[in-house]
Amino acid sequence: MFEIELKFQVPAAARDAVRRAVGTASARQQRLRAQYLDTPDRRLARARAALRLRDEGAHWVQTFKAEGENPMARLEHEVVLPPGTEPPAPDLARHQGTPAASALARALGMAVLSGDGQAQGLGLHFETDIRRLKRVVRVPGGMVELAFDEGTIRAGGREWPVCELEFELVRGEPAVLLALARRWVARHGLWLDVRSKAERGHLLASGRWASPPTRGEAATLRKRLSPEQGLQRLLRSALTQVLANGAVLADGDLPALPEGAEYLHQCRIGLRRLRTVLQALPLPASAARRPDAAWEPRLGEVFRALGMQRDHDALAQAVLPGLQAAGAPWVDALSTPPTGGLLPGECLRSPGFNTLLLDLLGFVQTPLSPATPDAEAASPRSLRRWLRSCLAPLQQQVQRDAQQYATLDDAASHRLRRRIKRLRYGLEMSASLWPAKALARQLAVLGRAQDALGHDHDLVLAQALFRDAAAREPQAWWAVGWLQAQRAPQQALCAQVLRELARTEPAFD
Repeated sequence: MFEIELKFQVPAAARDAVRRAVGTASARQQRLRAQYLDTPDRRLARARAALRLRDEGAHWVQTFKAEGENPMARLEHEVVLPPGTEPPAPDLARHQGTPAASALARALGMAVLSGDGQAQGLGLHFETDIRRLKRVVRVPGGMVELAFDEGTIRAGGREWPVCELEFELVRGEPAVLLALARRWVARHGLWLDVRSKAERGHLLASGRWASPPTRGEAATLRKRLSPEQGLQRLLRSALTQVLANGAVLADGDLPALPEGAEYLHQCRIGLRRLRTVLQALPLPASAARRPDAAWEPRLGEVFRALGMQRDHDALAQAVLPGLQAAGAPWVDALSTPPTGGLLPGECLRSPGFNTLLLDLLGFVQTPLSPATPDAEAASPRSLRRWLRSCLAPLQQQVQRDAQQYATLDDAASHRLRRRIKRLRYGLEMSASLWPAKALARQLAVLGRAQDALGHDHDLVLAQALFRDAAAREPQAWWAVGWLQAQRAPQQALCAQVLRELARTEPAFD
């Protein structure tokens, strides 16, 4: 009922090699033509689910799919229909009596699953025409099915080409699939894509190129979880944000995306949230399994590689309009896109980054439990106690630096802003464990402090850019002076907000 799978996009330069590697003597080729159904108001699309009828040659198959609890798991139920030449009508009763029935009913807004498809308003939403080459690979500890798909998604007179390789676990633990995927990523430059054909088809049918940018959500935490299990869920929450936004950025040319800057911003927030968990939340000494110490530095490298474009976007939004309104004679330092380094898409498609994603996926989906059933681990408050012990030192650092803001130089002020972000993300991700009113108050003050310090940092960055540019463009000095004049009132605002922050009681006390 739940399938464990991962899907990768295949770069154009690697397609022939991947086709040959999959298409050995034991491989089987199929043509798969499918009709995806939905209601006129797109209920299945909004629920990130899919109902399809697929012609597999000898028979039609009706399948319902929905998201699972982690990026590797998907709920799936399929029914092989009697042989026939005509596309059969959708029948919801085919999924009765299965876990898929309740998920399908929820997606369609029904109390219980009932009625045929036409009665519920289901109709053709989009179609796919796929040539699939697949074979089963035996590896130590299990078996994995490889499916290399080439073809087209069609909707409303528009088409979306498909060229992807899917790994589905047939037998064994998920680690078996991940180990095989790592080798193919290294050999062929594949990059991980969490978007299904159904999601892309729904987008095509609605005339969109990508789903809206994915924002971070709080992890689902319960007090009786162990610290290891809590850490795992926090990482999973942050990783979901990275995977969703990263897939969009990796698949397209950033300047061509209508919301390109926001996808990049949300991807970097997800990376920072991952780093926050790995940096600020060390597990107790009794932990059965720990994250790899190399993950956080590697995430930091990717975060910084994406920073050049993000800094440009932020300055263009926050500083450039003010300079233009003030009549600056020259603003090219902010209006010209940055050069040098990898573009965001290139960075997110790299084998090194995708291998790192596979390592993190392996950690977040592996069942964990406390190493020893001692009194602390068995306590209903153990997760809260552990998180409080991790967040308290960060809270103390933030309050101390906030009190001393007048003495901080630019580098120390920026360090304070980073600590505020880590504290804010740590609290947001673990929100279900803290009193709601106290948490809302603290997050509001942290947000105001982050915004105030962030704008001051933008002024510092912009000033440095114009100073560097002044050697070749003397008119840049006008902007340097104007930016310096903006800093005095901005620093006064920072001081005011930080005084409030220093007095704010933490939500976890």
